[in-house]
Amino acid sequence: MQFILIAHDRADGLPIRKQTRPDHIAYLTEIAGNIVFGGPLLDDDGNPCGSTIIYEVPDRAMAETLVANDPYSRARLFDRVEIRAFRTVVRDGAITP
Repeated sequence: MQFILIAHDRADGLPIRKQTRPDHIAYLTEIAGNIVFGGPLLDDDGNPCGSTIIYEVPDRAMAETLVANDPYSRARLFDRVEIRAFRTVVRDGAITP
């Protein structure tokens, strides 16, 4: 089952994000088998201001665990976090029924 993380950084989050990014990337490497795709949300100046990740996991509890263990979460980078069930309909230009 797929779940989408939509996380918005705190207003003062950019320095936290930059400092924590190497640990975050290492963590994503460890859990890559559970990630469909992901990347940062960008503000109008092109700076990261949040994260979006689509996880492929058995249930919501596992998605919540992956989010909670992310170094960005542990550093309290996020001001607001939403985790929702998700279904892919279009991917790489192809429609999936």
